[in-house]
This record gives sequence, structure tokens and C-alpha cells, in this order.
Amino acid sequence: MDQGLAISLLKESVVLIIKLSLPVLLVALVVGVVISLLQALTQIQEQTLTFVPKMLAVFGVLILMLPFMFGSLNSFATDLFNLMMTKEVSVAL
Repeated sequence: MDQGLAISLLKESVVLIIKLSLPVLLVALVVGVVISLLQALTQIQEQTLTFVPKMLAVFGVLILMLPFMFGSLNSFATDLFNLMMTKEVSVAL
């Protein structure tokens, strides 16, 4: 495997990781900020209050994004396996 191909594969994998994790992280961030704002406005200082809404929002986004995530990962894996078959890339383990 030449150096340019390895760098290209690494770049594609990092971009894919960011593309797949960004919606979930943004939803968790927004829900956390909204709950914190409500806690500050109502002066309810319960630490466990943020967990349930944030967990439900993250699970909801994961369920909605699952087809997109699976398609992206499937496409990347298919391209990677096709590259391995055509280039006969040897990977040292």
C-alpha cells in the first residue's frame, strides 16, 4: 500500500466518522443547553434532570439516522473491500 492511498483512506474514514457522529452530538448539545437554561430560569438544580431528555433525544436521532448511517458505512466498506480486491493490498497485522 502506497503512502498516498493510506492517507486518502484515513482522510475518508475521519470524514465519515465526523459525518456520522455530528448529528447525534449536536442534538445532545442542544438538549443539554435547553435543559440547563430551564434549570437556571426555574432554579431547579437537579443533576439527574438532564439525563432522561438527552437520552431520549439521542435515541430518537439514532433511530431516524440509522438508514443514513448504515448506507454510509456500507458504501465505505464496499469501496474498501473492492479496493483490497483490485489492488491486492497487503495489510500487516
